[in-house]
Amino acid sequence: MEEKKESVFIFVDLMGKILLKNIHIYAYHGCMIEEEKIGSDYIVNLTVNADLSLSSVTDKLEDTVDYVSLLAIVKKQMSIRSKLLENVVDRIINQVFNDLPKVSQVTVSVSKRNPPIGGSVEEVCVEKELKRSSLNSN
Repeated sequence: MEEKKESVFIFVDLMGKILLKNIHIYAYHGCMIEEEKIGSDYIVNLTVNADLSLSSVTDKLEDTVDYVSLLAIVKKQMSIRSKLLENVVDRIINQVFNDLPKVSQVTVSVSKRNPPIGGSVEEVCVEKELKRSSLNSN
């Protein structure tokens, strides 16, 4: 009788991405007084890179980056008025790195739908990507 062998896989540094796509938020960003009063529709996309090797095995929320926490960060930072989308994007990135130590890289885009810029433009968008290692070298 032949002995049955079981394969065991060990994942080391299984980098992965968690994406929150097309988060629709109404907010009050912009340089114009009207934007502060009436607001506008925004779409936020957030991607974080993290080592997902442990959570892939344990199936435990505490071993991964909780996307509910990521959404809460986006909502909080979008609720704080800014004149420039660049400022909002930086605040989201900074809070992700401060609150979630498992995250090694963050990419955020914030798009303003139908911006009041005197032309037929569907949206304007600011996107930024930052690696945690970039923070340590500055």
